[in-house]
Formats: sequence, C-alpha cells, structure tokens
Amino acid sequence: MTALTIIQDRLDALLHPSARYDALTRARHRTFMGPRLLGSLVALAAFPMYLAIRGAPTALEVVAFAWLVVPILLSYFLSRTGRYEGAHVLSSIALAGLVMMIALPTGGIESFAAVWPVVIPLEAALSASRRVVAFAAMLAVSCVLALIAMSYFDVLPLPDAGVAAHSVFMAFGIASAMLYAAGVAFGYEALMRTGASLLNVEEDRYRLLARHMCDVISRHRRNGAVQFISPAAEALLGVPVSELQDHGLFDRVHVADRPAYLTALAAAALGKDAQSVEFRLRRDVASGAKSEARSSGDFIWVEMRCRPLEPSSLAEPEVVAVMRDVTDRKQQEHALDMARTTAERADAAKTRFLATMSHELRTPLNAIIGFSEMIVQEARLPLDATRRKEYAQLINDSGQHLLSVVNSILDMSKMESGNFEILPEPFTPREVLLNGSNLLALKARDNGIELVTRVPENLPQMIGDPRAFKQIVLNLVSNAIKFTERGGRVTISARVEGSRMALRVMDNGVGIAQEDLKRIGDPFFQAGKTYQRRQEGTGLGLSIVKSLVVLHQGEIDVQSKVQEGTTVTVMLPLILVPDAESSSNNIATLTPASRSGKQDQDYRVRKSA
Repeated sequence: MTALTIIQDRLDALLHPSARYDALTRARHRTFMGPRLLGSLVALAAFPMYLAIRGAPTALEVVAFAWLVVPILLSYFLSRTGRYEGAHVLSSIALAGLVMMIALPTGGIESFAAVWPVVIPLEAALSASRRVVAFAAMLAVSCVLALIAMSYFDVLPLPDAGVAAHSVFMAFGIASAMLYAAGVAFGYEALMRTGASLLNVEEDRYRLLARHMCDVISRHRRNGAVQFISPAAEALLGVPVSELQDHGLFDRVHVADRPAYLTALAAAALGKDAQSVEFRLRRDVASGAKSEARSSGDFIWVEMRCRPLEPSSLAEPEVVAVMRDVTDRKQQEHALDMARTTAERADAAKTRFLATMSHELRTPLNAIIGFSEMIVQEARLPLDATRRKEYAQLINDSGQHLLSVVNSILDMSKMESGNFEILPEPFTPREVLLNGSNLLALKARDNGIELVTRVPENLPQMIGDPRAFKQIVLNLVSNAIKFTERGGRVTISARVEGSRMALRVMDNGVGIAQEDLKRIGDPFFQAGKTYQRRQEGTGLGLSIVKSLVVLHQGEIDVQSKVQEGTTVTVMLPLILVPDAESSSNNIATLTPASRSGKQDQDYRVRKSA
C-alpha cells in the first residue's frame, strides 16, 4: 500500500457516516480535512525547529502557532457533525481572525498579512455554496475596511521592524498567500475533476441502463416533440432512433390516438400527477420473437407513463416517459371480450331455444295427449268413425311435426359439432326441385299462395349430396310459404352460371328488417320479436340451410325489404370436391374451423337490403 492510500484510508475512517456513501460528498470532506490536518500537524512539528533557530518567540508568534490548532478542531467538527457548509463558515471566520490578529500589531493595512483576506473567499469557494462564498467575501471586505479605518485614525501600534525587514515580511506574506491560493485552486480543480468523473460514470451507467432496458425511455416537450429516446425504440418500432426525434414519434401515433397522447404529455408538463395513456404506434418491420406473426407496417399497442422532468425551472417544461409494448395484453383483453360476447350470445341462444322449444314442443304434445285421451275415454264419450279418424290424423300430424322439430335440432347439433356427413354422388337437381315443389304444393294451396317452379329441362347433373340438396330446397320453400301472406307468390328457379348452379327462391311476403338481416342464419333466431310473430317455427330452417351450403362449398345471399319480399340465392358447385381430410372416406364434414371467423372469409354469406 502507498502512503497516499494509507492517508486516504485514515481520512475515510474520520468521515461522518453521512459522507461515506456518496462519492462527491466524500471527496469534498477529504479535501476539507486533509490539507488542514496535514498543514497543522506539519506546522506544529516544525515549531520546535523554529524555536531552535529563532530563539525565544514573541507573543505574536506564540499566538500564531497556537492558532494552528484551529484547523484540527474544524476537521473534528466536520467529522462529528457532517455539516460541510458550517465547517467552511467557521474556517472563514478562523482565517479572518488569524489575519486580523497578525495584521493589527504589524502595521494594519500596510502589514504583510493584509493580502491574506483575498484568500478567504477563495477558500470558501470549495464549499460549492453561494451563501458561504458571499459570507466569506463580506467577511474579507469587513477585515480590509477595519484595517483601513484603524490605520487612518492611527489607533494601531507602529511596527518595530525596519524597512528591510518589512520588505521581507511583505514578500513572505504575498508568497504564502499565493501558495495558499494555489493549494485552494488545486483542491477546487481536484473536486471539479472528481465531480466530472462521477458525472461521467453516472451518465455511462444510466446510458447503459437505457440501452439494455426493454422499455423505451424518452424525453418530450409539452407539444410531444422528442428530445431524447432510448435505443430500445429501434427494436420496438424497427426504425433508427434518429427518425423518432422531434415529431418523428408523433407521426407514428395512430390518428385516433393522437389527442390522448398529447393530452397526457401536456398534463404531465403542467406538473400534475404521473399520467398513463395507451395508444397505437405504427411499426415498419416485425421485430422480436413475439412479433414474428405481425406484418410490416402494422400498429402495436403501447402503454406510456409520463411525469414532469426535474428540475422544473427550464424555460419550457419537459416530460420524461416510459413506454412498453402491451399488444399481447390488448389481444388477450380482446380475446376475453370476444369470449364474453360469445358466452352472452350462447346464453341468449339458450334463452331463445327454451322460449321456442317450450312452444314448439308443448303444442304438438298437447294435441297428442288431448286427442289420445279422448280416444281412450271413448266409452264415456262415444266417437264415430269419422271423428276417430280425424283425431288419429291430428295425433299423427302432431307427431310428425314433433319429429320434424327433433330432427331439425339433431341435424343442427350434428352440424355444430362437425359430425354431419356429406356423401357426394351424382344426381339430377331438376327432379329434386320438382319433387320438393310437389311436396309443398298442397301447403301453398291451403295458405292461398301461388307456387311457381321454373326449372329448365336441360339442367345438368350435379355431384353432391341429394338428401342435403333436397333439405335446402324444402327449407327455403317452406320458409317462403310460411312468411308470405294469402294471395302472395313464391317462385323457385334454377340455372347454371359457369361451374355453379344458382338456386333462387323469391317471395313477396312480409320481408326482413335491415337490423335482422345480419342475424339471419343464427340458430333459433327468427326475424321480429317472438311475441309479435304469427308464424310457427324453431328458427332452425335457414340456419340448417346455411350450414348445408357451407358443407357444399357454396354461398348464400339473402336480400329482403320489409313488406316487399325476400330473395334467397344459393350458389352451389356442380361438382363437389371433398376435403382432403375426408377424401379417403368420400365424406365432407363441417369442422369447427369452418364455423369460425374464417368461414365468413372462405364461404361468405352476403346479406343486404
């Protein structure tokens, strides 16, 4: 260990606890205590040698050497209290007292010690306190004025030294003052160098921290202009930091989010509490493992927390902000919202199902139970053959209706679960259309509706599931008859358009309101409120049609106007190509993926008024 290291360790042991954990404060305390302790100890050690050379000292010399104990006491004061400015104030007072004590008996303002008041404010400059420097300057001026006044009024004793001795003492006073001032200057320079070094270390530390943080640190003006932004922004947005300076970052904020972005920065600049805002930023390229699936030029969600930058005495208030990518969280929130919406729709579907089924099942069951009880009680209530046949027919019709409802529910359940099988085979669509028209002709005639079928004789053969195609036809025509008033018309037509066949069912019935069009095809949904409609049904007909059309890789288009009628157009391929997964079994199924949002993209259902 070097002597300098030993001295530094001894000084550190004397430091007040408050100065041991801050490098700059520790350096200031060392600079104050080291020269004073070393100078006083050296002077006290040299005092016997001075006596041996000088001889018996004068009273003034004794007092001057005794005054050398004062720096030791000042160092002890700082070591015990840690009051750095207070120690400098006491040091200025002690130095001024020593100067006055030497200058008064040695000529006043003409004394060799009269130059030393200049050193008092210089020494006080080490305190880095304007108050201490101002006090030391006033103290030095006061000492000089006092010496001038005393010399002017001849209240000081005349110096007993000759001219030669006075010149020597003056040279000694000036030289010693210059040496002391040089020592103070070196001490101040050492403190400045220490402060600059510590500042550079802190800047490097914070710069390193900002460079390796995943969050983006930025400094803004009140109008959003960027003064500084950390390198993490380049990884987040995929552009150089230089392009984000000034208003470069603002230009990347989504137009709809810019008011919220500027409001948060302005509120923070006004000194309000820390502000938090979420907004979207445009990113040029995908970056990071989390963003591999995001395309170039998309928007990401960021959360920004900002607060006013200290100090607040700047000409224009500035704001420091921290931004982080919250796109994944926003996507999770969106997924939760979608799940909540789906759950609410499922709950609403369950409510509609119960409301519909309570009527659709109870009505035929009541008829079955009621008429069967009448037949059972025939002994008490005689029935003729005609009445008995009528009742049996009503029981059969009710049973058939109940079976139709149950079959519709089962078919819909199979389609929703992806287990409904499509068995493609060649068939003639014209025969299916005519057969379906004949089956519903009686129902149309009973309702007073004209049923028109326009099917060309040269309609080509199709490859598909004839059962599903027949169900599509029956459901569409049955719906059209059900929702057409007496005296109306239902028209069935078909024709080939390219590689597809267009099946169109038109009616001039009650029509569908614009707000209900978007929900046409949802299970258990019927246009109009349940208690207002006069037609019976489960609301599954068009939903089954929609699912069957999707299974046939086709499209369905619904156009309607209230009180003018509805036109449903179904486009089906003439040749159904089974899915790859089911090609081995020659079966096409409605998988869950086909019922997702992709279904609307691949097999869109166009609905317009």
